[in-house]
Amino acid sequence: MKQRGRHRRQKRGRALRAFLAGTALALTAAATMISASQATVGDRPGALKTLAASDRTAGLRLQERLVPQSTLDRLAAAMGRPVGVSTVLDDADHSLLGAADCTTTERTALPVAPAATRAYCWDAADTRGWRAGAVTTSGDADDDGHWGTHRVILSGWTHQAGGSAKPGLARVALVDVSDPDRLTYAWATLAVPVDGGRDYRGLTSPVSGMVWYQGKLLVTAADGLYVYDMHRIQRATVDSGAVGRVRGGWAAYGARYVLPAVGSYRFTGKAARPAAISLDRSTAPDSLVASEWVPADSGRHTRLWRYAFSSDPARAGLLATDAAGHAVATEAYETKTAGVGGVLSYGSQWYLARAADTADGHGTLWRQNAHAAKATRCGSDGTNRCWTGRAGSLSYWEETGEVWSQSGRMLYALPLGSIDGSLG
Repeated sequence: MKQRGRHRRQKRGRALRAFLAGTALALTAAATMISASQATVGDRPGALKTLAASDRTAGLRLQERLVPQSTLDRLAAAMGRPVGVSTVLDDADHSLLGAADCTTTERTALPVAPAATRAYCWDAADTRGWRAGAVTTSGDADDDGHWGTHRVILSGWTHQAGGSAKPGLARVALVDVSDPDRLTYAWATLAVPVDGGRDYRGLTSPVSGMVWYQGKLLVTAADGLYVYDMHRIQRATVDSGAVGRVRGGWAAYGARYVLPAVGSYRFTGKAARPAAISLDRSTAPDSLVASEWVPADSGRHTRLWRYAFSSDPARAGLLATDAAGHAVATEAYETKTAGVGGVLSYGSQWYLARAADTADGHGTLWRQNAHAAKATRCGSDGTNRCWTGRAGSLSYWEETGEVWSQSGRMLYALPLGSIDGSLG
């Protein structure tokens, strides 16, 4: 029985690869229709420029603030014993659709080139009113790619608060990807303890960057990063549109679970907002890399930088800090690439996902280092407008060699080697 099941999975895998290959051909054909002026004009950002140590230590310094243990204990005593990732996955009540079952409109959010080798879409009813943001995986959390017995993806979303420019609530989907033919997930609302752990409020911030490292989840916020403990997931007991303590128990805006923050990192002075972050396992110790969001018409350069993770077992998943609790960037660069929505660093290379200039256009994926810059290319005219329009976060699963991202309602993966092979 196991052998026949394996054959069925292999056949489905071949069918998916053939389907995605056909989709890629169609998207490539569409790319050739881009006007010559739009297709041949690139950013030409050139090599990365190293920033001076003074810029790293002053402008990019973070202050660590951990939530008191008494606050977390008081909240757990009121809500019940915290649970872990496996408990949430075993309670998954939603499924993603394979690429073949996604609409043509949804699939246009995929990169033109290089083509995705795995792709899924979120249920429209379940994500209506929410905008997809960052992705991180159990490949970030542990170098063997597993969390317990599961392979897991965390997908961040932000509620679109009507016509308001203010960000809405943030939530994370915990996705079980152990079986690539059947992805299931459950939601957890991101929250911040208040009143000494007697209540919590929802985190209102775009989830444009996330990194799950060891037991901690770091999430971008307007003025730094929030820290969550993946061992301290609380159950919501009331199905309500409210967040926090309500009559009869605890609510999480309809989600079954809530993640209360256990700490934060705030910039000590005027500095860049980290719009995108990812994990780099090619450094020693492992490091967190970040980029800021700079609009294309601002005339400013974009800063890229990194922080080292702590090697202290008692601080697993937290950044390395000095005696005053400061985390200082270990290196920083400037790039002429604007509109960066996703950042990845591996070895000496930096990969930057640049958003499209128009609402219906494609973005650009650049690889830069201290010497040069190259972009992925597609179409008969060699345009570099080949990436997704919204240019979401990038997460490298080192154990599989895949880069995961999402755009619109599409969650997808492709080999890092295929990105390097598509560079012009």
